[in-house]
Amino acid sequence: MSSKTDIQVVIGGKVYTLSGYEGEEYLQKIALYINNKMAELNDTPNYRRLNSDMQKILLELNMADDYYKAKSQIELLEQDMEDKDKVEYDLKHELISSQIRLEEAGKEIENLKAEINELQKQIVKLETKAYHK
Repeated sequence: MSSKTDIQVVIGGKVYTLSGYEGEEYLQKIALYINNKMAELNDTPNYRRLNSDMQKILLELNMADDYYKAKSQIELLEQDMEDKDKVEYDLKHELISSQIRLEEAGKEIENLKAEINELQKQIVKLETKAYHK
């Protein structure tokens, strides 16, 4: 387990100390995400007129919305990956079946060539026998 990180960040113009087992870069990204989300909301008409509790609720709702959209996207990507894995498995199975059929066809060709060869020998014998009569 990595060591605990304490880092000071600025969120909404105030300095906060974030602590966690993630690296400083990660914690800075979290603070930046919150600041960007706050700036996005501040650009929304009438947001600044709301009391601070309502602003915080809207910020939290927007962050939760981002979270669930990202989670949904991950689920879609995971399902897509599972579907592709199944297609890949089916294609591999089909390839193996085709290879087996190809090998069997190759053996059948060799058997038929041998049979043709034997039949040609019989024809030659019969022709020789018929010629000598």
